[in-house]
Amino acid sequence: MLVLSLDTTSRAGSCALVRDGRVVRVQAGDTAREQGGQLPGTLATLLDRESVTLGEIDGYGVAIGPGSFTGLRVGIATMQGLAMATGKPLVGVSALAALAVLAGAGRETPAGHARVVTWIEAWRGDVFSAVYDGGRALGEPIVAHPNDLLHRLEGAAVFIGDGAARHMDVIRAAWGNKAHFAAPIAPALAGAVATVASEVLRSGEQPSPHAIRPLYVRRFDTGLRPSPV
Repeated sequence: MLVLSLDTTSRAGSCALVRDGRVVRVQAGDTAREQGGQLPGTLATLLDRESVTLGEIDGYGVAIGPGSFTGLRVGIATMQGLAMATGKPLVGVSALAALAVLAGAGRETPAGHARVVTWIEAWRGDVFSAVYDGGRALGEPIVAHPNDLLHRLEGAAVFIGDGAARHMDVIRAAWGNKAHFAAPIAPALAGAVATVASEVLRSGEQPSPHAIRPLYVRRFDTGLRPSPV
């Protein structure tokens, strides 16, 4: 099974090919260019480098967010167009879930720390966040200021994502040696998106391109004072 994926949740973005569950190639985008200006050229370059045609693709994967509205719109529309044109399924994958997959699979992730905290850059100093334990999401993703999120967490954890990279000093100041960081801390996501999409397709699901919806994350209300997770 050959799966082509795209992530446009970050400014650079990335695309990838996965064959039978194995990542063939991940190609990062150009941070100096807008997403719309890179597509579909980036996808075409990836296919050309691997001597693959669209007719050989069995299914598609796309990161559905969270991220910038423009980036998500461009990425989802691009993959919907390809999937509909070729009559193939399209799997939507949370960028936060993709980060959790990469943290769990990373060889340099500190052993013994199953909990993973995924942070993606948002706006006004906030981050999109979700917490995973043993690959299972603990609650719904939220968006909030890093300090508010850190006060909700307990125990040691591995942090991953461009939001964690930007706020590394804040994390270290609040958590000390309980905070660990994935390597790389802000990886390209398309490989994990394609891997998750491959698993969905191998299970027999055939998601329709029309069913894809962006993942918008609600703001965390600091006045609620929820219990730590």
